[in-house]
Amino acid sequence: MMGSLKFHLPQLGLLQNFPKPHPRSSVVTCGLRRGPRKPMWRKSVISSEAIQAVHSLKLSRSSTVRLEEVLNSRVSRLLKEDLLDTLGELQRQNELDLALKVFQFVRKEEWYKPDLVLFCDMILLLGKNKLIEMAEELFSEMKKEGLQPNTRAFAEMVGAYIRVGMIEKAMETYELMKESGCTPDRLTFMILIRNLENAGKQELAAMVKKECAEFVDYSEKFLEEVEKHRRKRSTNLVS
Repeated sequence: MMGSLKFHLPQLGLLQNFPKPHPRSSVVTCGLRRGPRKPMWRKSVISSEAIQAVHSLKLSRSSTVRLEEVLNSRVSRLLKEDLLDTLGELQRQNELDLALKVFQFVRKEEWYKPDLVLFCDMILLLGKNKLIEMAEELFSEMKKEGLQPNTRAFAEMVGAYIRVGMIEKAMETYELMKESGCTPDRLTFMILIRNLENAGKQELAAMVKKECAEFVDYSEKFLEEVEKHRRKRSTNLVS
């Protein structure tokens, strides 16, 4: 019998049970975010079936019973592409509780195979909502399914830690990224440099900037852009 990964959402009164699919041997090459292509189901226009499913889920979430009815009737009948589109749209709208529910459905489907993109998208959503423990748990579960974290997976965790002010954990994850053979990308450096400087961690920021030259092409121009964007953002916050 499969085990389960439990995600608690106390603010929503929900308990998520994520079944653990059998571990699979899956190796993912580390690289820049522009590297491995996203699945073909990532498209700008989603189907009417997915749109209707999202609408029905949002209308029914006020009642646990009604929500389960929609999941068991409408969502369970969606084709693979429509189900993934539904999940993606819920993530885009930051519908955290519903996205977690649909993510659970996806992992129960017979066609499901561990997918780094799916995990990274969910970690990003959890990080945006500052649910760091859940993000850590999902990152761990991802590895249990046989997936090797790539640059994006590490970067999403770095961003999640930064959002809750856990600078030390963010730096530890950055170091783990490099130790794992993954190449830090521009997004990783942008997240770290901006936030380290904003937090007054000038020595750490200087160290990261120095390493930036090793991994990023035209690093001087890139760092100028990062600093320009940081100053502009600071000015907007003050005004």
